[in-house]
Amino acid sequence: MNPLFNISFSDAQLAWREKAHEIAVKYLLPNALKHDKDSSFNEEAFQAAADASMLGVWIPKEYGGSGDGILALALMVEEFSKADPAFGVAFAVNALGSIPIIVGGTEEQKAKYLPRVAAGKAACAFALSEKFAGSDAGGLSVRAIKDGDTWTIRGEKKWTTNGSRANIITCFAVTDPESRSRRISAFIVEDTDPGFSIKKLEDKMGIRSVPVCETVFDGVQVGDDRLIGGTPGLGFKHSMMTLDLARPGVAAQAVGTAAGALELATVYAGRRKQFGQAISGFQMIQSMLADMAQQTEAARWLVYATAAQADAGHKGVTKIAAMAKCFATDVAVKVATDAVQIFGGYGFMEDYPIAKYYRDAKILQIYEGTNQVQRMVIARNLIKESGDLDYYNQVIPTETQESFGAEPVTANV
Repeated sequence: MNPLFNISFSDAQLAWREKAHEIAVKYLLPNALKHDKDSSFNEEAFQAAADASMLGVWIPKEYGGSGDGILALALMVEEFSKADPAFGVAFAVNALGSIPIIVGGTEEQKAKYLPRVAAGKAACAFALSEKFAGSDAGGLSVRAIKDGDTWTIRGEKKWTTNGSRANIITCFAVTDPESRSRRISAFIVEDTDPGFSIKKLEDKMGIRSVPVCETVFDGVQVGDDRLIGGTPGLGFKHSMMTLDLARPGVAAQAVGTAAGALELATVYAGRRKQFGQAISGFQMIQSMLADMAQQTEAARWLVYATAAQADAGHKGVTKIAAMAKCFATDVAVKVATDAVQIFGGYGFMEDYPIAKYYRDAKILQIYEGTNQVQRMVIARNLIKESGDLDYYNQVIPTETQESFGAEPVTANV
């Protein structure tokens, strides 16, 4: 049987959720459309989160964080995303960028960098994807070549979320092109390193207030002290471990996006009158709202279950993390679409807030592993686990094909 994990919320985790809600209502909800239109980062909200020590929630206590884990991160990201899905991304990417150091860094690297992140003094980015290597994370072309005690990194990264704001960038590069299993290594690059620059700020359909960039590594030189883990060839392992822990955050963004769209649609349905009554009184609208609520709640508890498993250190978190990411992000797109429909013609207007949720939701199905890839991960894990289900064979008949003269053929069907 698959193991079950208790989903329990500590007082500290619930307090983080409440604080995130306060920041969301005060700084995010009133300003989301402005920052979306201007493609400007909500620095005020981010500073409020930093001042509240929220950037240390997922960082262990020994490195300056509160050690409240992935579940606390998910609770906060959900609240932020309800008010502004783009800010949910902007906040969670700091976890994505720092988790490689948490799971794979040396003690010296953890002690140097993690307290800065926890204190809100260093923003993070995760530089993995390239123009020709998205889902194929093993197909990177950025190279890191060692000469003596120095590694020189050359190449470009694509879609580096928070890249233009980040002080710490975890960059994945090819260090052994002949190897299949130890081809890639991860490095810590600082924004002040000579040779690092921003080439392009992307003009995006959604999450417009979050900078997504092309990052350039033109002869960036770092020592072994910047090689994550101190040993080359562990980059792919570190990236997969990171994504397992970061995907609950993406899924929480999706839950928040869906929840925010649902709440907006519910409020609007009570205000909008047609045929002499509020449209919330129409059964068709009620059916839509009920389905949206069920889907959002199911996604929410799948995310919480995933975060609880991640915090428990369960080695089998890969499958449920993929399930949470895939299901919750599909729900976000579906709920946001239905919310626009409930708003009717006004839902298509950019001065109404729901259009932004619709645009912001789509990227959730794409980044940090497309939902097609997540389904592959889920299926492969299911097939692998089916070896523990032999007891079902006793109730599945075995068929014999008669050939009347030749050897009969017996097989499972």
